[in-house]
Amino acid sequence: MGWRKAFGKFIWPRRRHVLVGLLLILISRGASLVLPGATKYLIDDVVMRKDLSMLKVVIAVVAGAILVQSVTSFLLTRLLSVEAQLMISKLRAEVQRKVLSLPVGFFDSTKSGALVSRIMTDVEGVRNLVGTGLVQLVGGTVTAVASLFLLIRISPAMTLWTLLPVGLFALIARRAFGRIRPIFRQRGVINAEVTGRLTESLNGIRVIKGFNAEKHEQRVFEEGVYRLFENVRNSLTTTAFITSSSTLLLGLASAGIMGIGGYFMIQGTLTLGEFLSFTLYLGFMIAPIVQMSNIGSQLTEAFAGLDRTEEIMRMTEEDDPTQRPVHLTEVHGHVRFNEVRFAYGEGEEVLHGISFEAAPGSVTALVGSSGSGKTTIAGLAASFLTPTAGTVTIDGKDLSTVSLASYRSRLGVVLQDDFLFEGTIRENILYPRPAATEEELLRAVRGAYVDEFTERFEEGLETVIGERGVKLSGGQRQRVAIARAMLADPAILILDEATSNLDTESEALVQKSLSELVKNRTTFVIAHRLSTIRGATQILVVEKGRIVERGDHHSLLALNGRYSELHRYQARI
Repeated sequence: MGWRKAFGKFIWPRRRHVLVGLLLILISRGASLVLPGATKYLIDDVVMRKDLSMLKVVIAVVAGAILVQSVTSFLLTRLLSVEAQLMISKLRAEVQRKVLSLPVGFFDSTKSGALVSRIMTDVEGVRNLVGTGLVQLVGGTVTAVASLFLLIRISPAMTLWTLLPVGLFALIARRAFGRIRPIFRQRGVINAEVTGRLTESLNGIRVIKGFNAEKHEQRVFEEGVYRLFENVRNSLTTTAFITSSSTLLLGLASAGIMGIGGYFMIQGTLTLGEFLSFTLYLGFMIAPIVQMSNIGSQLTEAFAGLDRTEEIMRMTEEDDPTQRPVHLTEVHGHVRFNEVRFAYGEGEEVLHGISFEAAPGSVTALVGSSGSGKTTIAGLAASFLTPTAGTVTIDGKDLSTVSLASYRSRLGVVLQDDFLFEGTIRENILYPRPAATEEELLRAVRGAYVDEFTERFEEGLETVIGERGVKLSGGQRQRVAIARAMLADPAILILDEATSNLDTESEALVQKSLSELVKNRTTFVIAHRLSTIRGATQILVVEKGRIVERGDHHSLLALNGRYSELHRYQARI
């Protein structure tokens, strides 16, 4: 992100805050120049002439300037630092909204921890644009220029000697900042990767401990941390070079000034007060330059982070209104696949000309061996994927042109390993409809037989279930997920074998609730246990991305084909 775009996006909309900040910094820096100016009068007029009345005036002026500096510094921080933090909060919310709008495929190929880093960390650099960093850069420039004019007024010769190393330092700093920006950009990438892996390892702690893989995870994390260290070392080396250069060059300038100033004072062309005043003004010119190098480093890091943020903000949203202009006012649930093909990548086609219809209120079961394409078909029906060729229609409308918000508001999904949020059982069931009535909630609870186990809990529906529902058994989690789907009251339902994680007793209870759930809804079931789909309207046997058999349970058994083979195999088990 360049200066022009950053100015238009972050600074210009907050121009009033920035302009007030600039005014405050100018007042503050102007007040700071009073002290070196007063030094000349203190030495040459007050001390040399022993003028006590003049001493009172000098002290009063200096004290007033210090008060002005203190007040303006407080107001500056209060105004711009708070505004910068507000901007960071808004930008985080904006990036999070954008991330949630991206297609499911994006999340399949991106670590969640890396996204957390990009949302929470990359945007922080904006504080150096809207906050005090930018105005300090401008204020420092103004202070340096004002000090330069005052230095020239005192001694042009000493000022010229000062400008030579300062100019050389400016050239060095400019080249260094050009080199350091890619380093900061790469740091964001590495930090996101390390954070992503750390998040994964913490989420998979049971797997890690179950396979005694702690040392492996430690090694992987240490490698990532060391890569981060290498990046930080490179940036520290560059910034240290800038700082050392400033120390050397500005130190040489100071040494030269001591010699030239001493010579002029011996010659009587420079008073002691003027020399001390020159030295203080020189500090006021050099300090902002050194400070500007630090602020420049911060701004470079900010732009690197904002570059990465901009990458996400430029991504195409999943529910793009220009590509999906059709809004569904109601969903009857008539789904039709017409010669649908799908590929996850170039030359990786997993579905080859899939065609079938699912009438409103029907149950379509998808069976087949692992990797046959069942989940892909369900993903297309759920609008998580878009066909590479062919069409999926809902009530006669091409699903690729339908507003996802209008479609998914009537969609329910129950996955084999369904996700529950940290919080209470009540909060998880209410997730699709937070404003549902207590009666509607309890109807879903009873329908999914959630009350069968919550009645044994001291807190009932208010029981906190932990991250991903870890405090519940697999069967209990599944019933909560089914209750959530019941409360959503969808027209189209996707079930990824919702009973596969249940014990025999729980399965019997949930099968009853599922028989109620699927009534008057178009349902797609990814079936692993064939015994659970005997009553399906149609069963599609999928192998290698093609439908090889279709029909109901009895007609497929009569065919004595692939379905019959799978049925006999499971019967033996």
